[in-house]
Amino acid sequence: MAEVKITKELLVDHFGRIRELVSELTEGLSEETSTYRLDPGANTIGWLIWHQARVQDDHLADAAGTEQVWPQWRDRFGLPFGPDATGYGQSSDDVAAVRVPAELLDGYHAAVHEATLRYLDRLDAAELERVVDTNWNPPVTVSVRLVSVIGDCLQHLGQAALIRGVADRAGHP
Repeated sequence: MAEVKITKELLVDHFGRIRELVSELTEGLSEETSTYRLDPGANTIGWLIWHQARVQDDHLADAAGTEQVWPQWRDRFGLPFGPDATGYGQSSDDVAAVRVPAELLDGYHAAVHEATLRYLDRLDAAELERVVDTNWNPPVTVSVRLVSVIGDCLQHLGQAALIRGVADRAGHP
C-alpha cells in the first residue's frame, strides 16, 4: 500500500509544520503581545493558538476514538469556559479571557501533536476511508477530516503570525 505510506508521510509533514509554527509563534511571546488585538473585537494570538490546538485535539481524538489531551491541561489554563470548549462561537470577551503563558500554549500543543502522531501512525486505507460525520453530503471521511483540520490550523496560525508581526512592528514586547 504505497499510497497509504505516502499519504501518512504527507500528513505527518503537514502536522509537523503546524507544530513548528506554534513553536515559532510562542517563542519569546509576552503576555502583552499574546493578548494584542488589532481592534477591540479581534482575536488574539493566544486565543488563536489555544483554539487551533483545541480543534486539532477535539477532532482528531474523535476520529481516533481516543480521549482528548485537554482534560490533562484544562486546570492549568484556568479558563472560564465549559470543560469541552474549543473556541467555536466564542465572544470577544471569551477571546480576551485567554491570558496564559506562551509556554503553556506551546506545551499543550506539543501534547496534542504527540497524540496526533500516534493516530497517524496507525492509519491504513480502511481508516482513511471511514466515515466520521454523516451530517454532510457527502459524508465526511477520516481523510477529509484530517485535511480540514490541517487547513483550519494553518489558517488560524497564519492569522496569529500576522497579528504578531503587526504587534512587533508597533513596539509590543
